[in-house]
Formats: sequence, C-alpha cells, structure tokens
Amino acid sequence: MINIYDMHFTKKNPSEKRKDLKKKLKTKKILKFPGAYNPLTAKLITEIGFDGIYISGAVMSNDLGMPDIGLTTLKEVSYRAKQISRVSDLPSIADADTGFKNCKKTVEIFESFGLSGCHVEDQIDEKRCGHLDNKEIISVKEMLKKIKTCVESRKDENFTIIVRTDANTVEGLNKTIERIKAYEDAGADIIFPEAMKNEHEFEQIRKNSKSYLLANMTEFGKSKILSANQLENLGYNIVIYPVTTQRLAMKNVEDGLKVIFKDGHQNNIIDKMQTRKRLYELVEYEKYNRPDKKITDFKTDGHE
Repeated sequence: MINIYDMHFTKKNPSEKRKDLKKKLKTKKILKFPGAYNPLTAKLITEIGFDGIYISGAVMSNDLGMPDIGLTTLKEVSYRAKQISRVSDLPSIADADTGFKNCKKTVEIFESFGLSGCHVEDQIDEKRCGHLDNKEIISVKEMLKKIKTCVESRKDENFTIIVRTDANTVEGLNKTIERIKAYEDAGADIIFPEAMKNEHEFEQIRKNSKSYLLANMTEFGKSKILSANQLENLGYNIVIYPVTTQRLAMKNVEDGLKVIFKDGHQNNIIDKMQTRKRLYELVEYEKYNRPDKKITDFKTDGHE
C-alpha cells in the first residue's frame, strides 16, 4: 500500500540544503529568512524566491494557544519543524529555545528531521520572549557547556549551530560582546544577538564578532526595523522575520470572522481570500492527483 507521505516533496536532500546554506553565507550577501507557521507558508516562501525558512518557537507556542515562555516540548516543536522543512528545497533553521534541557538530543533530532540548523539561547529554561523585559540568563560557563554539547552532537558538520544571546537587555551591550566572543570560541557557527535596539548596537556587535551574524527584525519589539540592505551594509548575514506571516494571517482571519459574525455571510470579503485555483497551484494538486490510487490508498490507510 502506498502512503502519500512517501511521495517526494523536494528535489534536494537535507545534506544538500545544509551545503547550500554554507555556500550562501560565504557570499556575504544578506539572506532573508521569513518565518513559516505551517508547511503551506513554507511553500509560498520558496515560490517567491527567498533564501531560507525560519521556524520560530514563539510561533509554535502561539499556534498551540500558549505564550512563549518555555511551555512547548522538543517533540512538539521538532515534529512541526520537520513538517515545514520537508516541503521546500530551501534550508530551514529552527528555534530550539534553551535546548529543551537536553542539547544533545535536541541537535540529534533536529538534524535527523532534515533541518539545516537550529539556535539555542542563554536564557534560563523558564524563558520569556526575547523582546520582553525581566528575562533571566544563565552563566557564561553554563552556556559554553551547552554550545560544546551542541557542536559535538551533530553528525553532519554542515548542520549549523546558531547561538542566541539575550544578554543585551539584562547585562548591557559590553557584557553581550564579552559573551559573544566566548560563544564563538566555543564553536558557534552563527551568532544571534537578540533585542539590539538600533544601528549603533548592531554595528558594535559586528565590529566585535568574527562569526556570521543573524538579525531579528520582528515587529512590535525592542529593535528598530531595518531594511535588508541596511543590515547587509552593517555586515549581517541573515535576517529573520519570525512572526510576520502569522501576524498577517491572524489579523486577516480576525477581521474576516468579525465580518461574517456581523453580516452572516462572507460575500464582502471574498476578494481578501486566496482562491481555490491559487491554493491548488501552491499544493501542486495535479501532481498528487496522478494517479488517484495514491490518494485512495492514503485514505484507506487510516489517515483520512
């Protein structure tokens, strides 16, 4: 019996995607990684022509109806990350929070699930969103141990270990730079300085770092929104837009539901919807519809 999930989603295997990411980083051009809150969004990101896909821990929490305070599990996040990453030939990087109390297992699972990399942060396990106040961070010594575990746990040397520091709003910029230098020496491939406030802070990180750098351009946070060109000129290598697609979707869903509740029909908001034709193009309906036997077997296998 043929299972539809055995059909190939992509042309590139995980190893090829990881090599692509390393190759792109060497160009020194800014790589744009929008966040995907589901696999369908990942397909759209791919079709439009972005450089990669980001899978946000905050988005995973939001999608489960929970705040981003370390409540999600490795199983929940990694499974969803696998679903998202496997539908695209683009490299995908995932948010691994603080390592889910087991950095070795975390890296092994994300790598085995086909991700191109993941990032761990230096907050305590009872973490908070990176752009909120009152965060607590662990000691440098504890974080160095985590980084070394991550580096030693990967089987593919091209699986990218990204290290995020939340020290800026806790200890200030100078201490953040000290941490970054230590994290680089411990083996971090990419440094992710969270909650930089402005160009000056982003620039100071670049001047004091020897690694590839990732910038977070989340909305409604502590960072000034800078363009990709501005970040590239500041020497950054990746920019993520972690929650943007989810925020766009939820705002439109909320507005549409209010209209239906008020009017009793959706005739006035049809023009705001993705058409059936466009949806079928995106999910490659015709490819899956040949032959129909695959669809039939999938349904009779208890997955309808």
